[in-house]
Amino acid sequence: MDKDYIELNTIIKLLNFASSGGEAKMFIRSGKVIVNGIVETRNGKKLRKGDIIEIQGKKYTPDEFIKN
Repeated sequence: MDKDYIELNTIIKLLNFASSGGEAKMFIRSGKVIVNGIVETRNGKKLRKGDIIEIQGKKYTPDEFIKN
């Protein structure tokens, strides 16, 4: 079953900001991730198509990682 979302910790790993789940968790909790203009510290935050993730001044979208 394909999901219509991807969790924040997964996308952090896919974007190579962390190499493990533990690293992703620490990175997110450090306050370095902005989702739709708001600092996000929840590892399991569900991201959907159209969301904007900002990390270190660069913007990303989860669209390419969501199959639906």
